[in-house]
Formats: sequence, structure tokens, C-alpha cells
Amino acid sequence: MDELVLAAAVARRYFLEDRTKVQIAAELQLSRFKVARLIDLARSSGIVRITIATPGAVDTELSVLVRERLGLSRALVVNTDDTAALGDLADVAATLLAEVLSPGDVLGLSWSRAVLATAQRLTLVPACTVVQITGGLTSPDVAASLIDAVDGLARRGGGRGYSFYAPLFVSDPASAEVVRRQPETAAAFARFPELTHAVVGIGSWQPVRSDLYDVLTADERAALRHAGVLADLSGTFLDAAGTPLTMPQARRVIGISAAQLAAVPDVICVAYGRERAPAVRAAVRAGYVTTLVTTAALAQELI
Repeated sequence: MDELVLAAAVARRYFLEDRTKVQIAAELQLSRFKVARLIDLARSSGIVRITIATPGAVDTELSVLVRERLGLSRALVVNTDDTAALGDLADVAATLLAEVLSPGDVLGLSWSRAVLATAQRLTLVPACTVVQITGGLTSPDVAASLIDAVDGLARRGGGRGYSFYAPLFVSDPASAEVVRRQPETAAAFARFPELTHAVVGIGSWQPVRSDLYDVLTADERAALRHAGVLADLSGTFLDAAGTPLTMPQARRVIGISAAQLAAVPDVICVAYGRERAPAVRAAVRAGYVTTLVTTAALAQELI
């Protein structure tokens, strides 16, 4: 026991106070060889446990595992809990975007709390085109605007922004057609085939964790649940296999189509909450997501 106490004292000086073995030997009146042996004892006995943390709290081993298991191009798994997940994931997603975006790229943003938070943190933007790919939603706990996010990023980088005033969900298909024909909306929609990157969130319907769920009537929710809806991704309703549901409700969405989203080379999904695992799995399985930024808890559930 005495030796372990001495090993702890030596380890504290060596690992935390940056003392050399010679300095520690002189202070404790020990030989250098004794100090070296006590450092080894501190490691082998568990007094000292060494972990290697990557910048931004990204778990590299779990990230590689998720990427390989799900067949993704990229996966970034962040060690965070649900209370801090939104900010931590947005920081990592913004860092990733700053690395992958190049001048001339066309970046699409959909409405999502995670997407809006990512846009706020993305300060280094090249001269690229930024496109709004869905209408917006309103929520009392979300002050940010998708239009402001698109236009703000475009201004920061000196590129062109394509934004439009429209809700994500309108009252009927005829109204949706009218909105799509508006000049600003049509201009943004015309850029969808040019997208090189897109950032999206994902909503879960089993269990429910979706802002889109709240804008539907009880009858519409029941119809979608009966059809097997599992997730919504930028306004597209997906079943467990990731197949888009061609429901009447889908024709009321103002946003990118499932086929257009699937054609984007890099779709970055920012997702948290362990209960969203089936929704994320369905979107990945169908090929809509190429890059996943998520929490360790959700990553463990996915694999």
C-alpha cells in the first residue's frame, strides 16, 4: 500500500506537473531507477489511465465502426449527451463543412434545428452557391431563420444565395404548385440538380420526434402511420426500407424531391437522440445519406 501511495505521488508530479524523473528523484530522495519503476507501477495498477482524445471530442474508433457498418462515406461520432448534443454536433458539422467546401460548390440547406445551428457556426465559407432546399417551419423555441441562414452563408463567402419565403408544408397540392411557380422559389428549385453538398436533419415517427409531425392533422398523421411512415427527411416520408411514400401529404411539401436528394453527391445528416436510430438506418439504407454526424449514444444504437 505504501508503494502504491508513493507511485501516485510520483505519477502526479510526472504526468500532471511535467517534472522530470531527475527532479522527482531529488525531491523525494529516490533514485531515478526507483522513480521509473514507480511510474510503471502507476500505469500497471490503474492509478494512471491514459486516454487519447481527438479535437472536438470526436470518437475516431466509433466513427470508423459506424462508417464501415453502415457503408457511409463519412461518419463523425461525437462524445456528448442529448442536453449538449445540438451545439456539439453543430460545431463538428460546421468544421467538416469548412474542410470539404470549395469555391464553386453548391450547398443545400434544409429546415432543421441542427442545420440552422450548423449554419450559425460556419464562419469560414468559400465563394460557393448556397441554396434553400425546403420551406421553413416555425417553432417557439427556434429563433433562427432558414432564409437568414442561406443568405448569411452566401454573404460570408461572397457567393450567391437562393432563398425563398414559403412554409415546408402548405394546405393542398394546388397551393404547393402556386408556391413552386413563384420566381424566388423556382430559382432555388432550378439549382437542385447542381447541388454538390446538402445538410439535412431527420425526423422520427416511431417513436415520434419530428417537427413536421406537429403541422399535420390527426387524420393525416393516422394515414401516414397506417402507410408505415418511419421517418421524414427534408419533407420526404420514408418507410422502414427507406422507400418514399407517395401519399397525398407528400404533394403538399415545398422542397427537394426524394430523387433529387438521392442524386446529391454528399448529403450530411446531423442527428441525435437514440430513438432516431430506425429513422437514420432507413435513410442510410436507401442511399439518401452519405455522411453522418451523430452522438455516441445514437451511434451505438445504429451498430
